[in-house]
Amino acid sequence: MTAETSEPATEEAPLAIKENFAELLEESLGERERFEGQVIKGTVVVVENDAAVIDVGLKSEGRIPLKEFSVPGEELEIKAGDQVDVFVERYEDRDGVVSLSREKARREEAWTQLQKSFTDNERVNGVIFGRVKGGFIVDVSGAMAFLPGSQVDIRPVRDITPLMGTPQPFQILKMDRARGNIVVSRRAVLEEARAEARSELIANLKEEQILEGVVKNITDYGAFVDLGGVDGLLHVTDIAWQRINHPTEALQIGQTVKVQVIRFNPETQRISLGMKQLEADPWDGVAAKYPVGTNYTGRVTNITDYGAFVELEAGVEGLVHVSEMSWTRKNIQPGMIVSTSQEVEVKVLDTDPEKRRISLGLKQCMGNPWEEFHNNHPSGSEVEGDVKNITEFGLFIGLPGDIDGMVHLSDLSWSQRGEEALAEFKKGDQVKAKVLDVDVEKERISLGIKQFTDDPFEGGIIDKMKKGAVVTCTVSAIVDGGIEVTVGEGINGFIRKNELSRDRSEQRPDRFAAGEKVDAKITQIDRATRRLTLSVKAREVADEKRAMAEYGSSNSGASLGDILGAAIREKQDAKDSADTAEKKAPKKKAAPKKPAKKEAAKEKDVEKAEAGDEETAKKPEKKTAKKKAPAKTAKAEEKPAKASKATKSAAKAPSKSAAKAAEKTADEKIPEPKSES
Repeated sequence: MTAETSEPATEEAPLAIKENFAELLEESLGERERFEGQVIKGTVVVVENDAAVIDVGLKSEGRIPLKEFSVPGEELEIKAGDQVDVFVERYEDRDGVVSLSREKARREEAWTQLQKSFTDNERVNGVIFGRVKGGFIVDVSGAMAFLPGSQVDIRPVRDITPLMGTPQPFQILKMDRARGNIVVSRRAVLEEARAEARSELIANLKEEQILEGVVKNITDYGAFVDLGGVDGLLHVTDIAWQRINHPTEALQIGQTVKVQVIRFNPETQRISLGMKQLEADPWDGVAAKYPVGTNYTGRVTNITDYGAFVELEAGVEGLVHVSEMSWTRKNIQPGMIVSTSQEVEVKVLDTDPEKRRISLGLKQCMGNPWEEFHNNHPSGSEVEGDVKNITEFGLFIGLPGDIDGMVHLSDLSWSQRGEEALAEFKKGDQVKAKVLDVDVEKERISLGIKQFTDDPFEGGIIDKMKKGAVVTCTVSAIVDGGIEVTVGEGINGFIRKNELSRDRSEQRPDRFAAGEKVDAKITQIDRATRRLTLSVKAREVADEKRAMAEYGSSNSGASLGDILGAAIREKQDAKDSADTAEKKAPKKKAAPKKPAKKEAAKEKDVEKAEAGDEETAKKPEKKTAKKKAPAKTAKAEEKPAKASKATKSAAKAPSKSAAKAAEKTADEKIPEPKSES
């Protein structure tokens, strides 16, 4: 019976073993699937060298490098017995050891938390610890996120080193768990905080309010100061009272400064700030500190085209205009006289505290060469120098003291015209001149060259020339309106076109030539212009009157040439007759009676000629000729027969002989004309 019962038990044993192995295999595979890719808790067994041994309740312990337990910016704190979350990468590797990771465990935890923060639009904390192309790597609770360079700050940041390794708030912009991609932004957090602070600051902002800020950016025209959520402009002219060429001379980026609100526009939300307004104004009482006429030493701070600015003290500058830099150097670049940072002595010329202007002079601290010249060279003294420049109105001569004197055209020569006298000089010529006048205020020196010779108008020559006198002139120039002549030693005169001859046909300037001698009558003496006005026509009229008075009458119908010719022939005949009579009867003394009768007739004709000339002067020539025609015949009959024959013969003589005879007769018979008042 025992044997029967033992046989069935022996047959069932192999079946049970098979069933247990299948269950064990299925259980083992199930555990692998259940643990791999999961986060489980483990216990630190021991810390060895650079790894920690973790027991997670499986067949073997796992080893995790210590660097996976470190947190950026924090010290490593791990010891045996600590409970940690680990990520099972592989249930069993080729050595039969479980593969664990602390970093992946933290990442899985972080992803869950970050997903919740991203959904709720909440900020997260992270640490910037690495730099990559186009941005930075941020550790956000164990998950690696990308921070673009444009999202680091509101304004571009050149150096991000101060931000690295420091916990910072970030805003999640994008998440993709499948790709493991997270994009964060620090700029979004700053803008949000800035908007809140800006609203609060603007609500309480007012002009003349004093605030503290940080210099965020510097430009050529000023600096932008962050007042805590809002920026204000600090212009370069409002940084300090003294001149500042560039804001970097007084400010640096990141510097904390105290500023005053100068202007605030609520609509545009523009804020103008100032630093110098917090200091005392150096222009207060500047008129008393710098009275006019006093000398001070200053530093040249700026040079422009119109002058140079000189700093008298911090914040107080004056302008030295280019015209006040040198006594002699005019229209020169100020940079050729002074240089930046040069110490110079200046004199205060004028102050205007309201416009914040001080006029300074540089040349006033030096000797005035015009005063020195005036003291050393009184009027009438002689000077010598080179011709520096020739203009249309005169010469400029270089004088001692680097100054110039001018010789006007009218002071070059007594006799020559200004243009003619000017043509005799050229640049560089050494000339002598006399000082005529020195005007220190206008900085002018008048010189003269002709003053070395006597003035013809002041000498005895002009005193002998009186109005109405007939003089011999030399033609110097032919012009359209007449001819210019020279009388005596350098006395200039002019004969108008209508005064060149009594006959209209002969009133042509072109019939004269330069150098030709002309007799003319002085009609006017102008001592102001030193010129004579002459007339050939007046001389001819006067000659005709005298000839008529002595030899005949214009009423006889004979011309001046006829009368003079007859007079000359009569004189010659009388002379010949006298010579013949002397030869035949040398002892005969009684004169014939006929000549006495002739002299009586001539005197009678002179009286008639004078009466006729007075009537001719009052009435036109043509009318007078018509009215006097009957009288001509009667008077002609009264003339002696001998005079009539002489007149007829004279009419046949050539006109040239008559003119020469008239000229000779005038020289012999006509006395010196009396001067007319």
